[in-house]
Amino acid sequence: MKTKKALKRLNKIESSLAAVIEQYSPGKPKFQELLAFARTAVAQAKATVSPDGVARKPPAKAKSARRLGITAAGRKKLSLAAKKRWAVAKRKGINAITGRPLRRMA
Repeated sequence: MKTKKALKRLNKIESSLAAVIEQYSPGKPKFQELLAFARTAVAQAKATVSPDGVARKPPAKAKSARRLGITAAGRKKLSLAAKKRWAVAKRKGINAITGRPLRRMA
């Protein structure tokens, strides 16, 4: 449960306990003792859940957007590799892409 929601619920409980304590007469000490114990338990729970004592960690910064695509050096390497493949395929007489033999025109 989120801290804010828990504190709201604990505040409601504390206010309802205060109303119940006011309604009962002070003639019943055991019952008054139990209600006082419940009130202190709620106060301790509020102190535990309270966001004042909790140090929050700041949100992580987004990494800078990486440029997608290929660098100039990478493009040059790919181009040279493709040219080598095409040259080998041409020497063998096959199409570099499909791998089929080249058709010779008469």
